[in-house]
Amino acid sequence: MGSTFYSLHYHWVCSTKVRRPLIRSDWRSHLHEYLGGTIRGLDGVPLKVGGVEDHVHALIGLKTTHCIADFSRELKKASSVWAAGNYESQFEWQEGYSIFAVSVSVMDAVSHYIEWQEEHHRKMSFEDELKLLLEKHGVKYDPKYLL
Repeated sequence: MGSTFYSLHYHWVCSTKVRRPLIRSDWRSHLHEYLGGTIRGLDGVPLKVGGVEDHVHALIGLKTTHCIADFSRELKKASSVWAAGNYESQFEWQEGYSIFAVSVSVMDAVSHYIEWQEEHHRKMSFEDELKLLLEKHGVKYDPKYLL
């Protein structure tokens, strides 16, 4: 045990390319499990993974040595190859992703939010959800990149 102490948790969100509804319910839970295993393989901690047909959310614990861009690239690469090879040959993730720092004080709320994605998206589109998340976290964005 060293003298470096940290608590680094992130809410990671990624959509399928052009928001195509490719993550069908018959294999969605397998994708979420695969993402969790890949997060562990990248030396992260998957605290919650969920989503719907066109995007996923993950609550992830990372180390101080992680580079978020590299971590996200490897997570997307591994899971897109897996999904395309096993379930949906046209599967691809969008080019970018969204990631937000999560305080320990709100981790339970974020976990619950991810767990209830299907219910949540009966009332709100992914685009509206993403706008809300970006605004809540004070992220400036160009609306053309939301499509």
